[in-house]
Amino acid sequence: MANEPEPFSEKLRVPEALTFDDVLLRPKESRVEPDEADTTTRVSTNVTLNVPVLSAAMDTVTESDLAIAMARHGGLGVLHQNMDVDQMVAEIERVKRADELIIRDVVTAEPDQTVREVDEMMSRQGVSGAPVVDEDDEVLGIISGTDIRPYLEVGEEDQVSEAMTDEVITAGEDVTPREALELMYEHKIERVPIVDDDDRLIGLVTMQGILQRREYDQAARDEDGRPIAGAAVGPFEVDRAEAADEAGVDVLFIDCAHAHNLNVIESAREIKETVDADVVVGNIGTREAAEDVVDFADGVKVGIGPGSICTTRVVTGAGMPQITAVSQVADVASQHDVPVIADGGIRYSGDAIKAIAAGADAVMLGSYFAGTDEAPGRVITMNGKKYKQYRGMGSVGAMSEGSGERYLKEEEEDEEFVPEGVEAATPYKGPLADELHQLVGGMQSGMGYVGAETIPEFKERAEFVRVSAAGQQESHPHDVMITDEAPNYSPDDA
Repeated sequence: MANEPEPFSEKLRVPEALTFDDVLLRPKESRVEPDEADTTTRVSTNVTLNVPVLSAAMDTVTESDLAIAMARHGGLGVLHQNMDVDQMVAEIERVKRADELIIRDVVTAEPDQTVREVDEMMSRQGVSGAPVVDEDDEVLGIISGTDIRPYLEVGEEDQVSEAMTDEVITAGEDVTPREALELMYEHKIERVPIVDDDDRLIGLVTMQGILQRREYDQAARDEDGRPIAGAAVGPFEVDRAEAADEAGVDVLFIDCAHAHNLNVIESAREIKETVDADVVVGNIGTREAAEDVVDFADGVKVGIGPGSICTTRVVTGAGMPQITAVSQVADVASQHDVPVIADGGIRYSGDAIKAIAAGADAVMLGSYFAGTDEAPGRVITMNGKKYKQYRGMGSVGAMSEGSGERYLKEEEEDEEFVPEGVEAATPYKGPLADELHQLVGGMQSGMGYVGAETIPEFKERAEFVRVSAAGQQESHPHDVMITDEAPNYSPDDA
């Protein structure tokens, strides 16, 4: 009969799915040196990064400090959603202002203040100089530490007007970094007040700020030169999404553990229609899910349960090994020119470049960055070693602080959560720049082994070979006791 259900025995004819340890890249003829490999990639319709790496939207991974560091080094930090809307807006604005040429919140002095008062104020505010302005914010002069040194004939109770330099070099708001730097060199000064047409102070450009921008020549910036920022919003948080968009976020991430939920997709469409920012939808893990979102999404994020602190697969029995998940989604997304982000399960740089080979355009990592200085988790010491707090957004702690909606669950009075993650600790690692250097360097080496100079070329040339259990063991250091660990390998992760 046509309507007879499929026999249960047919469910046992199951397809095989693979993850990172199941495959290796097949080496190929190459003239590409790792340093020559170009890792530029798109993560959404309108956002391009110099390195194909994002930090996860987790409350022990990405807040503004780490998001700023990620952008400065060419990647993208995605701010987590476990904060109220006002906090989120402030965090986005802090990222966007991080490398502004013109400092808008300027510490100023008044001409009738005493030298001692201004000296204490500059020390308190952590600045070495300040424009001197009148009650109409007109610039009268500038005072710096060199103007009030003890060896000068200026007393502590003298007025600032007697100690300041009154021949002030100013510039308009349209000044370029090069023009500002030339002014500073020409006049042997370290800061230039920015004034409007009426000579009123509106900002300050410093030599330190200009040199800092030059230091981060690979930074991911928007069309106005500001660091790129990403933010996660719950699948039904239209108001939060609009607030983030208004604050200047570049990419909004619909942050859901199972985005192939029709209610989630409908809400994501609504959010896409109401914001100017790009909208990335996730997480998904199948070809069918990709088909349902690629017609409106600016990017898709892949990963059902691969994270190191995620228990989704063992709690729910559902999931998809990551290499297969990425390849299935990429089959669909690539036909619609929609970038794919592989989220979770990456322990080594080799895993990251395998995800790209499977079809991803970029990778998102959580635990890899949770141990860095810039991550918000607190440092703890266990058995003489330093660790940082790290927890899944599906853990009880994270869900009770607001991430329950990510798992389509709401806190009910007198009802406990059913968590899909754990709280843990990850080794303390130091600055993010060091970790990112090792990660991207390993990915470039992988591109060199395949003979590809660019991410698109790599995805075309890359081929996988299957690896047996013996081959997996052979891939790691074996038959030795490691005495000095490498910066990009830890046996604890093997």
